[in-house]
Amino acid sequence: MDLKPADQEFLLKVACMTIRRRLEGAASPPLVVPSSPEVLKSAGCFVSLHARQGHALRGCVGRIDASSPLLMVLGNVAWQVLGDPRFTNNPITLATLSSLTVEISVLGMLTPAPDMLAFDKDSCGIYLKAVDRAGVFLPQVARETGWSREQLLDRLCQEKLGVPPGTWKTANAKLFTFPSLTIGPVNFLFDELPAPPLQTAR
Repeated sequence: MDLKPADQEFLLKVACMTIRRRLEGAASPPLVVPSSPEVLKSAGCFVSLHARQGHALRGCVGRIDASSPLLMVLGNVAWQVLGDPRFTNNPITLATLSSLTVEISVLGMLTPAPDMLAFDKDSCGIYLKAVDRAGVFLPQVARETGWSREQLLDRLCQEKLGVPPGTWKTANAKLFTFPSLTIGPVNFLFDELPAPPLQTAR
């Protein structure tokens, strides 16, 4: 999906506003006016939060299925990122938002890989299914670690599927790839966005 800079900025603001509103006690993600028809096209989405100092991960949640409108998926994912179970003992608070960066990954449709090593590790994400488990790596993982394709698949097995490295070589393993557009990271934004007009009864 190709998104104009204005749409990308809009999505970052939606993610930040959603996270802030949940910390403020809102009951559901806020409704906003779409910036363009492009943000209503079907896509998957991940929201990642990192510390500005040191880039330590503070939350990452997403939906890989690219069958619903991007704006709706983003709102749900941003709402859920505060519940990342890896950080239950060190939760994000309103006071710490200004110390975070936000990154959005917009995902396209899954495509079966013709071969386990037939993927561009720096531009495509990978989704592996094996032994009734599944896991995903965004392309940022390869870019940040420098791992080879084999290393990526081994670590995906260990870290996301909880199975031994090399499980991706078994007969029942299936690999899918997907295009991914990275938006950000940017320092946490505190801008407000306009809400849709209220519908009055006739």
